[in-house]
Amino acid sequence: MRVAAFCILAGTAGAAFAAAQTRARTDPAKPQPAISVETVAEGLERPWGLAFLPDQRMLVTEKAGRLRLISPDGKVSAPVTGMPKVDARGQGGLFDVAISPDFANNRLVYFTFAEAGEGGVNGTALGRGRLADNAARLEDVAVIWRQAPKYASTRHFGSRIAFAPDGKLFVTTGERSDDQFRVKAQALDETLGQVVRLEPDGAPAADNPFAGRADAKPEIWSYGHRNIQGAAIEPGTGRLWTVEHGPRGGDELNHPEAGKNYGWPVISYGREYSGAKLGEGSEKEGMEQPVYYWDPSIGPSGLVFYTGDAYPGWQGSVFVGGLAIPMLDRLELADGKVVHEERLLEDLGERIRDVRQGPDGLLYLLTDSDDGRVLRLKPGKAGKS
Repeated sequence: MRVAAFCILAGTAGAAFAAAQTRARTDPAKPQPAISVETVAEGLERPWGLAFLPDQRMLVTEKAGRLRLISPDGKVSAPVTGMPKVDARGQGGLFDVAISPDFANNRLVYFTFAEAGEGGVNGTALGRGRLADNAARLEDVAVIWRQAPKYASTRHFGSRIAFAPDGKLFVTTGERSDDQFRVKAQALDETLGQVVRLEPDGAPAADNPFAGRADAKPEIWSYGHRNIQGAAIEPGTGRLWTVEHGPRGGDELNHPEAGKNYGWPVISYGREYSGAKLGEGSEKEGMEQPVYYWDPSIGPSGLVFYTGDAYPGWQGSVFVGGLAIPMLDRLELADGKVVHEERLLEDLGERIRDVRQGPDGLLYLLTDSDDGRVLRLKPGKAGKS
């Protein structure tokens, strides 16, 4: 492993927020813990998602379609066999990975990916397989849920997986970006730009908000999203939280609730990439406001609630990776609102694709590059180690 030391410096919160949201600022006087950044593994091609096994080994996806097993000391395995073919064009590829809450007994691994269809179409899909005892292959692999319908686009697939305490799982999707597709984030008979809630076998959860409606997909949990690339369950409450990419400004932090409409592309705090006005403004009756938003965009990817005690003052914080602004963003919540934002690792200059808490109570990051790394944040005195 290689260890590089970086001083954690406070940044400023660079956005104006919705009327119900107090503008969060970093307090320069607030003491910051000293952190060193340790390279656990390297040589990964655009790593996207990370999940810890009970023995502290990591499963890491690479965008091109490979699933790797990484030991705690950083040894990277050959690709795990048995994975389906992915459509890795543009923003497509192999995305998130998660293990079953009952992995110790069933060894089930879940993953999302861009699945090709006939005629150049594709869509986000959820696969599942059993990790062999030797961890070299996935067995009995099957696609258990598919975004419908598929479209010809290479952008905005989502996609994260989050298991709720009741064993149901949430899967996030993108709205495929193009003008003719993104309006479908408001449609209930398709699954673009939405959060879906499933049983472990991929069937729609029976108590979903639109179950039983002939004009709606029964798996839909919430809709009106753009491109959700972070999802996590809040400890203690079991609530789902997400982060999604806005256009030019307007990245959002939300906690999607059953049956609610989060507005895209009708309302947004962002603008078209051309600078033109987007939709109908930033508010509309019947559409939800974000808990927090970023302007300019940080390109949020990955989301975790930190529950450990390794870093003084950080317990309960929300951590989000930054792609458009390469960094790690730390948010403090109080009464469901963001009251403090702190931008970390800006000097590192690395796009952060995913952030997770390890079994050791430390934070682990994936860097988004052709020579991607797994990083570990270690508390302690800044300096070489």
